[in-house]
Amino acid sequence: MKRNILLVEPGYKNKYPPIGLMKIATYHKLLGDNVTFYKGDIKDFIVDQITEDCVKKLQDINDDYLWSNKKNLIKKYIKTKHSKYLIEILPKISVEDIILYNQVKLFEIWLKFYADFYKKKKYENEPKWDRIYITTLFTFYWKITIKTINDAKCLIKDLNQLKIGGILASLLKNEVYLETGIKPFAGILDKPKLLDDNNYIIDDLPLDYSILDEIDYKYPTGSAYFTFMTKGCTRSCAFCSVPKLEPTYKDKIPTKNKFNEIKSIFGEQQNLLLMDNNVLASPKFPEIIREVKEMGFVKGAKFIEPNQLDISIKNLKNGINDKAYIKKTFLLLKEFLDQRVKEKTAQSVYDIYSEFNLIKIENVTKQNLLGAYVKLKEIYEKYRSKTPKKRYVDFNQGTDARYINEENMRLLSEIPINPLRIAFDYWGIKDQYERAVRLAAKYKIKRLSNYLLFNFKDKPEDLYNRILFNVNLSEELNIHIYSFPMKYIPLFGEDAKNRNFIGKYWNKKFIRAIQSISNVTRGIVPPGRSFFERAWGRDLNEFIEILYMPETFIVYRKLFDEDLGLTGKWREIFHSLNKSELLKAKEIIISNDFTGINRKTRSKRIQKLLEFYNITRDDVKKSDSNYLSLKEKFNHLIQNDKFLNLTLTYDNDENTTKNNLYNETESNNVKRRNRASNF
Repeated sequence: MKRNILLVEPGYKNKYPPIGLMKIATYHKLLGDNVTFYKGDIKDFIVDQITEDCVKKLQDINDDYLWSNKKNLIKKYIKTKHSKYLIEILPKISVEDIILYNQVKLFEIWLKFYADFYKKKKYENEPKWDRIYITTLFTFYWKITIKTINDAKCLIKDLNQLKIGGILASLLKNEVYLETGIKPFAGILDKPKLLDDNNYIIDDLPLDYSILDEIDYKYPTGSAYFTFMTKGCTRSCAFCSVPKLEPTYKDKIPTKNKFNEIKSIFGEQQNLLLMDNNVLASPKFPEIIREVKEMGFVKGAKFIEPNQLDISIKNLKNGINDKAYIKKTFLLLKEFLDQRVKEKTAQSVYDIYSEFNLIKIENVTKQNLLGAYVKLKEIYEKYRSKTPKKRYVDFNQGTDARYINEENMRLLSEIPINPLRIAFDYWGIKDQYERAVRLAAKYKIKRLSNYLLFNFKDKPEDLYNRILFNVNLSEELNIHIYSFPMKYIPLFGEDAKNRNFIGKYWNKKFIRAIQSISNVTRGIVPPGRSFFERAWGRDLNEFIEILYMPETFIVYRKLFDEDLGLTGKWREIFHSLNKSELLKAKEIIISNDFTGINRKTRSKRIQKLLEFYNITRDDVKKSDSNYLSLKEKFNHLIQNDKFLNLTLTYDNDENTTKNNLYNETESNNVKRRNRASNF
């Protein structure tokens, strides 16, 4: 008997798709089950489902009236039960037309029925899902994740079939159970019979890419294969979650068959994103590189995108995922008309769209798409993009400098790796890290990226020294090293549930200062001495001074330093304080609370200094032209560089974290993506 399966990713912003759910989708489709994927707030999903049922019911009553055109209005009415939406929805007829008048009254009865069904939560008495999977990502998404789990309970027929997995669920298993009453699944689905009584090993299954086209949310990874060559890690770093998530190191994961299956169903992908946590630890690394090259990822490889319309129509004909491919085909055709078709051909293409009712997605049907394709396929093939693009390989979790040697660097240089990510988590691995970078330069790998863990057991000067070290290496070796400071967040306990943790040698003000320095570059520390010295200081003394500097002075450097001269005045007062005054001033500054400064100290000199800290960003209103031009430069850089973009998290998205004190990229312990079958 077919089961109804719902896969859910909470509504946080993230850059990598839920690989675990993509494997689970494949698993359930192999069993013949109905699978639906949703990302977002469960309450919105409930409204969407009720709206779909309502539209279907109204269409059954009168198939001549195109109710899909009114879907958005129907959804608003169901959510609000506001009469103004009801008036807009119902057809306008005269009372003299008794038959149509009675039919409209029937429409009204059903609209009110579905609005009541939602408002009075009657759907809780009629759950339709046989099993629900909810994936979890970073531990600091605690609130939104717990809300998603609790909201989903009313949708499941049997609470025992509500399955929770992923990073947060594995690391905070007991806390999730206490908060929701649902016992999560920890780890990966790498054995048979973990979900049902069959021999499928879910972690070994290929990904179902089609579910990503069911949702409106777009992951910025673009055209890419997501896979693993290894699992786990041979290290047991105290700051890292991998030993808990993937406790057994597997030195080679079968990949080629999955790769070929994805290629045959969903078409060839441009890039290869490998999620391995420590690929260089594998004694089979030469075999891994050989397999990567056999997949078509040799140095200098080019990619011509396959005909996406052909692939989409083929999958529609094969019934792989009608919801996804109806939507995807429509969007392909819309993009084609908007961007690819030559002007003289545009009208004839538009006429075909009109003939098959493909102008609005609400009216699109599978049959109409298949019919239109017959007339459009040659035009689409003629005008679609066939420009060759470079292919890249990205070991996106980073490589371990301690395992890098001459031979494996030579092997890495044989594939189009971009960038080579090397972790530089603490100063103690400086020698191994330097050797790795020098080997990369020797083998002409000129674009590197590294994660710099801070707020763990390190001191602020340790972070500065590591960034400076990269600047020096970049200059000496004529390479580009992009550094990404990553704030440590604990793995377990209450401190794991948010971004508020402060390490032993750090404080709120210093954490905020690092964020402020990084703000303009969205978390990137680019190569280049002049920018580094301006942003981070010419030496340790300047860096420490910047950490104590008012936030607005750090962000809008030119405005306050050169245009207004206030930075110099702040610096003059700061350095004029005597020893006891300076100690008291620093005590107040590192608390990062500048309310009621007259109550915090009686010293007029300290009060005068602290007045600078109450100038807010709202007061400035981004009037610093230097800030704006740098911001635009780095926004453009990130938008045009997929791999820089994928390194960053949305913690550095100002729109997302406007009121968030802790606005940094997350640390290595939680940078591990939502991988494998961790849901």
